[in-house]
Amino acid sequence: MASASCLSLLVVLVALASAASAQLSSTFYDTSCPRALATIKSAVTSAVNNEPRMGASLLRLHFHDCFVDGCDASVLLNDTATFTGEQGAIPNRNSLRGFTVIDNIKAQVEAVCNQTVSCADILAVAARDSVVALGGPSWTVLLGRRDSTTASKANAESDLPAPSFDLANLTQAFANKGLNVTDMVALSGGHTIGQAQCRFFRDHIYNDTNINSTLASSLQANCPRASGSGDATLAPLDATSPTAFDNAYFSNLVSQRGLLHSDQELFNGGGTDGTVRSFASSSSAFSSAFAAAMVKMGNISPKTGSQGQIRSTCSKVNGS
Repeated sequence: MASASCLSLLVVLVALASAASAQLSSTFYDTSCPRALATIKSAVTSAVNNEPRMGASLLRLHFHDCFVDGCDASVLLNDTATFTGEQGAIPNRNSLRGFTVIDNIKAQVEAVCNQTVSCADILAVAARDSVVALGGPSWTVLLGRRDSTTASKANAESDLPAPSFDLANLTQAFANKGLNVTDMVALSGGHTIGQAQCRFFRDHIYNDTNINSTLASSLQANCPRASGSGDATLAPLDATSPTAFDNAYFSNLVSQRGLLHSDQELFNGGGTDGTVRSFASSSSAFSSAFAAAMVKMGNISPKTGSQGQIRSTCSKVNGS
């Protein structure tokens, strides 16, 4: 009897989860704010043209948002004297960027449709438009997410995959969010753009053996072994084509030129080697897998209906 009730509860929970995703729709703003998507696209394209790295920063914001309590713009809530949210978490502190661009987009969208379009949806659309602006694939973004009223530093520190993770830890971190191994490898391909700080790749270039020796030496020149020295020095995640969204990241992995330990773990004699080789040899295979994985990631635990709120300003809860 107990197992039967547990099973029925499970069925209810699965149904509720499906219902939440089902409420997301590509046409959500067609009537309430028909100019929303064009407004976001224009602002993102301008920001990325002004600074190509911003495309990677906006993509990363969406990823870090979705992996912590779902895609609800909790990552955008500023820390205050009495509140430390996700921005103060170790993976995000002095690392996440693009907040001013998102604030600018939100202001433009608010001018077109007051308190209609959520910050969570702006992040999802901006991630897609950033990838497109840098030559990557497009996909249909499902919309209708609402914004959180809280943010969790602890969950950011426990749920975001760390650059020190091995393949097993990476696989588990993505599985915890309903993403399979192919999704994980494809989403890691987002590292075909952007840069990382020395503090995140120091261990890999000094302590790992599965890295091209010439690459390691060149990186060591600007990233000293001693922690606290040069921590914020930047290096491109994909040195081959750092501002082009392509499949060079995977070719780099095959030649042991991954910047992060977690990058190179995807091609290190484990179960993902074949997927990396496939994406390295076929840009279309990578593009389609990346687009599909982005849609799945964008569906992680959205707040819909009467949950959460539509923030007027993305960095703070309404009324605060």
